[in-house]
Amino acid sequence: MAVDYAALKKGGWMRQKQKNMFALRIHVVGGTLTADQLDGIRKVAEKYGHGYVHLTARQSLEIPWMGIDDIEEIKKDLAEYGVTPSVCGPRVRTTTACQGTLTCPSACIDTQDLAQKIDERYFARELPGKFKFGCTGCQNNCLKTEENDIGVKGATRVEWIEDKCIACGVCVKACRAGALEMKDDKIILDRDKCTYCGRCLKSCPMDAWEEHPGYIMSWGGLFGNHIHRGKQIVPFFESEDTLFKLCDATIDFFDKNAEPGDRLQFAIDRYGQEKFDEMIRSVYDESVNADK
Repeated sequence: MAVDYAALKKGGWMRQKQKNMFALRIHVVGGTLTADQLDGIRKVAEKYGHGYVHLTARQSLEIPWMGIDDIEEIKKDLAEYGVTPSVCGPRVRTTTACQGTLTCPSACIDTQDLAQKIDERYFARELPGKFKFGCTGCQNNCLKTEENDIGVKGATRVEWIEDKCIACGVCVKACRAGALEMKDDKIILDRDKCTYCGRCLKSCPMDAWEEHPGYIMSWGGLFGNHIHRGKQIVPFFESEDTLFKLCDATIDFFDKNAEPGDRLQFAIDRYGQEKFDEMIRSVYDESVNADK
């Protein structure tokens, strides 16, 4: 019986160079698996494979040496532990994310929650080419968001609370962008220099900064055969609804304008960067104005 390799690849089964052997890619959202899921993966690797797994560059796991005759049993065994295969090929891939505000003191947003929402909304959607999302919690950019088709970076807008401030100057020293200065015991914030990192409020011993978390997005990142740094098109914003409207518009654009095998930036280049930027800004403006 002929083997439908395209269908297997779509379901996360990657062909090895050894005949009828596959590496099974596991669906991992935001780099997080439970201990129970890890135990199930371990048992499958030992029972059907060579007793080891491979950690991919995009926070997933692959179990190599999976035999073609065992595919259905492997899926059944993994399902008992809440583990499912991922996808490959021309579709939305698993969303990567750092740990965010769940554990990281630098993070500005809950990246794990956001990754789950993105995954639920877009994962495995059929498209002309592969499409990748990446989320990072702050300007430290551990997930290198600009390498993704859409990158989301946590950020925060700050407001100085004068009557709580003791003029210690800690926030001025903490600011890496040179956006703060102290003059006559008052903090002066240069918004043009501010990177929305939130280091000032995190360093303040008196909670003299008001925090307004939000997002900085980038579009068109690539890091493979072609390298392109994702571009920020719209400024910092605070609405999750705006974020998903921008994501929806981008996915729809890619679906309508991309050719088979394209990445987002290839479709943008063909369409015109200025026209694409204008479209994204229009969606942003409409959403922001609707929130007012």
